[in-house]
Amino acid sequence: MTDPSFAKDVKPLFRDKDRSSMLGRFDLWSSQDVRDNAPAILEVLQAGTMPCDGQWSTDDIDLFARWIRSGAAE
Repeated sequence: MTDPSFAKDVKPLFRDKDRSSMLGRFDLWSSQDVRDNAPAILEVLQAGTMPCDGQWSTDDIDLFARWIRSGAAE
């Protein structure tokens, strides 16, 4: 299994409305911003408090966590 990349695997998980709601803090479509905030993002994803209109699937959360563990590639 290849390591996930931001462009192919992670960025598509964030919708327009997710990005818009977070732009005051950081840009969910910026690999650097997401990498810089990855532990906090993972924490709220696992807690089910982001996104606010429904939780990500376990598979999507696992993919995001795997991206972090594998070095958070572009």
